[in-house]
Amino acid sequence: MFADKVALITGARRGIGLATARLLAEAGAKVVLVNRPDEADGEAPLAAIAEELGRGCAAITADVSDSAQVAALYRSVHQRFGRLDILVNNAGILGDARLGMIADEMIQRVMATNLFSVITNIQAASKLMRRGGGGAIVSVASIIGLRGNAGQVVYGAAKAGIVGATLSAAKELAADGIRVNAVAPGFIQTDMIRHLPAAIAAERVAAIPLGRAGTAEEVAEAIVFLASAKARYITGQVLGVDGGMVL
Repeated sequence: MFADKVALITGARRGIGLATARLLAEAGAKVVLVNRPDEADGEAPLAAIAEELGRGCAAITADVSDSAQVAALYRSVHQRFGRLDILVNNAGILGDARLGMIADEMIQRVMATNLFSVITNIQAASKLMRRGGGGAIVSVASIIGLRGNAGQVVYGAAKAGIVGATLSAAKELAADGIRVNAVAPGFIQTDMIRHLPAAIAAERVAAIPLGRAGTAEEVAEAIVFLASAKARYITGQVLGVDGGMVL
C-alpha cells in the first residue's frame, strides 16, 4: 500500500508512534523515526528499531520542540530521500496540574512539545510534500482536547490546538494535494497512563462504552488508514479512537 512512500513519525520510539512505524514499514513505506535523544530509558536505540524495520528506514534524533532542530531534520530527510509523503505528528508529553499550581515552565514545555511542534512540522513537511505533488499529514490529538479533564488545562489546551491547526491546515493545503487529519485517542494503554493509580484507571475504563482501554496498535491502524489512499477523499477530520468515550 505504501511502496516507495516516505513517512516521518515523531515520538517514534514507543507507544503509538512505534506501532504506527511498524505498520507503515510492513506496508512498504520507508519510515523516518524521530525521537528526542534523551529518552532511552533502557529501550532499544532508535537506530536499532529502524534497522529492525528494514526497507530503508532511518532514525534521526531531534527535539521537535526546538524549531532549529526541526529545520535540520527536514533538511536531512530531503538530502537522504528527496521527498516526503506522510507526516505523523505523534510526539507529546503530559503536564498535569490543578489551577493555581500550574508553573510557567510547564506551560512552555507542554505547549512547545505538544502544539508548537505540530505547527512547525506541518509547515516544514508541507514544503517537501508540495514538491512531490501531495501528501498526507496525521496529528495525534486527544479526547482531552475535545471534552477536557480536571487537572489537564495545559495538556487539553495543547491538544485542542492541534484540532484547530488541523482544520486550518487542511483548508490551506488542499489545493496542493495535501490532506490533513487528526486522531483523538481516548484511554490508551501506553506509558502515559501507567503512572495512574489502579483505582483511577478502573474508573476511566468504567466510563468507556466498549468496556476496555484501547491499544497503541488500534490507534496506529486509524492513523495508517488516514495516511493511505483509502482515505484519499478525507481531509480536515478528527477521528475519535476512544471506545465511545465521547458519546
